Amino acid sequence: MALLGERGSRSEGTTATRTSGLIVLFFCAVVGAHGREMDLVLDLRGEWLFEIGDRPEWAFLGLDDSRWDRISVPSAWEDQGYAGYDGYAWYRKHIRLPRGAEEKILYLLPGAIDDADEVYVNGRCIGFSGQFPPEYITAYNTVREYLIPPGLLDPQTDNVIAVRVYDQELAGGMVHGRPGIYADRSPLRPDFDLTGKWRFTTGDDPGWSRPSFDDRRWTPVDVPAHWETQSAKGYDGFAWYRTRFTLPVSLRGKKLILLLGRIDDNDQTYVNGILVGSTGADRMGKGRDFSQSAYLELRAYPLQPGDLKERGENVLAVRVYDGFLHGGIYDLPVGLIERERYFDWQKKNRVEKGGLQEFLNFLFR
Repeated sequence: MALLGERGSRSEGTTATRTSGLIVLFFCAVVGAHGREMDLVLDLRGEWLFEIGDRPEWAFLGLDDSRWDRISVPSAWEDQGYAGYDGYAWYRKHIRLPRGAEEKILYLLPGAIDDADEVYVNGRCIGFSGQFPPEYITAYNTVREYLIPPGLLDPQTDNVIAVRVYDQELAGGMVHGRPGIYADRSPLRPDFDLTGKWRFTTGDDPGWSRPSFDDRRWTPVDVPAHWETQSAKGYDGFAWYRTRFTLPVSLRGKKLILLLGRIDDNDQTYVNGILVGSTGADRMGKGRDFSQSAYLELRAYPLQPGDLKERGENVLAVRVYDGFLHGGIYDLPVGLIERERYFDWQKKNRVEKGGLQEFLNFLFR
């Protein structure tokens, strides 16, 4: 599979010459896959450790990789001594997190990877693009943006990013772009956080929305994170998430919005057995027919008086249908927020994005 640079390198070079000032702007405020503006926290261009082949232990934090080769990123591995090689290879990079970065919402943007990849941080899979053999699907032209779960990076010590890559043909590897760790410039932070361990199962039963249902035999999973990176690799179809929480005193009597980040693909969300919101759910009962864009939408469901118990346990249940590849609750924010705070953030975020877009339109007109 040809990499992006092979198809457009000449025109990209011309653009770089004419708009060098614009490139500096992008480095300061990258627009991610979901439209959020992000600031560069740690540049990951340069030397990475590299080995051809495929072993699961190469994802581990404590692996002795001192005898691995060294390779430049971004660049095709064929240009660095591996001409003609197709198949599996791994990249590893040891990093130290800049001071204060652990307090930010962080994303790993590895750039363009030819063809399919899985990305690990300190041994935990945080995302993937494409699909490995035997059911191979290329993702050479996919924009990659992987949430780094809060607390996964240790600010006090060495951290390891490991990237498993499969290349089907022609150029391969971490070939293009500006790989780095980026921070959300204006994150939406809930007043009450609901991230962490939830209960999860594949399948579908309307009774699973009931607060009285016993979900203790379900699998504990992290939210947010695609279910394929945890207990349901390769699964497409219906699945359910459930969690329990007690409303904090500070939010009693307040008008609230339930935030569920982004969900791949469709969802129906229940609080104490009451349907409080849905996205793409009109198609959830029609086999593999699913909304093509629902996975991009931020879930923000207003709660009515009586939906939540102000004292005692509340049960949140989310029915999800995934039609292809990635599935589940995969992005922040997840929690409860006062309506006024959410509307203020929404207005501010819209104004800031609109201003950036107007500036870009001016530059390219």
